[in-house]
Amino acid sequence: MKKTIDGQIYSQMVVGGASVLGAHSGEVDDLNVFPIPDGDTGINMLQTIQGGAETPADEDDISKESTKIAEAMLLSARGNSGVILSQFFAGIAKGLEGVAEADAEALGIAFKCGVESAYKAVVKPTEGTILTVMREATQVATDAKAETPNEFLDTFIKAAEESLIHTPDLLPVLKKAGVVDSGGAGLIYVIKGMKRALDGEEFDKLEKKSESSGELDLDAFNEDSVLEFGYCTELLLRLQNAKTNIAEFDTKIIIDYLETIGDSIVAVKNGSIVKIHVHTMTPDKVLAFCQQFGEFLKIKVENMSLQHNNTTIEEDNDSLVVHVEKDMEELSIVAVANGEGVKEAFLEMGANVIVDGGQSMNPSTEDFLKAFDEAHAKKILVFPNNSNIILAAKQAASLYKKAEICVVNSKTIGDGYAALSMLDTDKDSLEDIAKDCEMSMEGVVTAEISQCVRDADFDGVNVKTGDYIGFVGKSILACEKERKSATLATVDKLDLDNHEICIIIKGVDSNDDECAEIENYIVENYPSAEVFTIDGGQQIYSYIIIAE
Repeated sequence: MKKTIDGQIYSQMVVGGASVLGAHSGEVDDLNVFPIPDGDTGINMLQTIQGGAETPADEDDISKESTKIAEAMLLSARGNSGVILSQFFAGIAKGLEGVAEADAEALGIAFKCGVESAYKAVVKPTEGTILTVMREATQVATDAKAETPNEFLDTFIKAAEESLIHTPDLLPVLKKAGVVDSGGAGLIYVIKGMKRALDGEEFDKLEKKSESSGELDLDAFNEDSVLEFGYCTELLLRLQNAKTNIAEFDTKIIIDYLETIGDSIVAVKNGSIVKIHVHTMTPDKVLAFCQQFGEFLKIKVENMSLQHNNTTIEEDNDSLVVHVEKDMEELSIVAVANGEGVKEAFLEMGANVIVDGGQSMNPSTEDFLKAFDEAHAKKILVFPNNSNIILAAKQAASLYKKAEICVVNSKTIGDGYAALSMLDTDKDSLEDIAKDCEMSMEGVVTAEISQCVRDADFDGVNVKTGDYIGFVGKSILACEKERKSATLATVDKLDLDNHEICIIIKGVDSNDDECAEIENYIVENYPSAEVFTIDGGQQIYSYIIIAE
């Protein structure tokens, strides 16, 4: 057993944590409270820690290495559990500040800082979640006065497993669903992987999976094509002592230059490495400028005309941002949406930048940072439109220094749609505009219809695999064997007589005839509500019904 952990060992531990979580991320996803295919805790936590695991291990000092890893995880964080995990590791790095090698006592202090940081990341911490598991396990592990880091982690894991078993006792929604907390389970896999790496097991760094659904169509840019969208250019630059003062180097010098030749700019410094992303017509100028300060570890330059002509925006592996033309604005709006029809609707209502995402595909902190650059405004209003995305949006807002940003607490597509449809920008401050938006969302009800992927007994409703359920938040309103009947039964529970507008958003698995029948049913039975239909093309939800 090792008495202390240095930076190199810590880096391997994070790689181990990512590897073990990766092997079990599907199991974590399946610990979903709701029996529909929207479980994404495991993949969110994996993509978060993978940002740290991919960071080059070039520091023997654990204080410096843990800081680099934490900064990378903050950028890759997505979903509530991912953001909490990133803050846990950020707190660990803070607790290790000034420590060259950590013994068991120092590790305990760092974990306590991690817990404190994680709790601060959540406005209203909920017990029975990952927060409870990390807090209780940390307390038991530090009280045990372990002699080695190995013993500390062993104790932590045992205590965490015990804490996880009791999460349903603290959170009734877990007990109703018959599952333990998914975030807590993900944390245990991470720590188990870290312990296995500390014990000497070797793990290969995970290769980041491409989000592309296929090869680029090279014929999309032929001999007569005109370069319209430029090049997506991404670099890893190793700063060199012979070329610059690494300790004092400020990425602003790079950002200021890149703004003169491109957009969608990200430049983040981790130790002596700078990660750079820019969309530009002249990637050669990017390379020449950056080489003044160091040498390249990785270069990727892709013709965005090819990416643009592919069938899905997700095939741009560097960004989930849909780019729209705009001038410099006093105020820009960034909104999260999934489905081409939903995105188009938000753009028509005034959104300047759409971040592609939603349930099961939560955008990361870095995705929001890229979107903020794309928004190109002094003030930015953000609509996450999903309760699992709000934390990542707020974390990005806290990191971004080039604009005033306010995140609206829109928890559903319906919230965002209602707020944008009544947006009033003639206010004294961005906060006042956001408050008006949140007032506009009051009384808006968003129901969703989806197919069950497992048997469950939820809120006294017995559902079977293949059934369709209609729900608002975590309350099931209807359960039927057929999609149409489930949708109509849900509509009948929405009290549409007391709403003026009903919007039907049709999902990718629905059809026009069925949607028309649902619309006619609402018109005939609830004549006081004006009905609109959007061909949303969203995943997971067959229909989204918004009542305003």
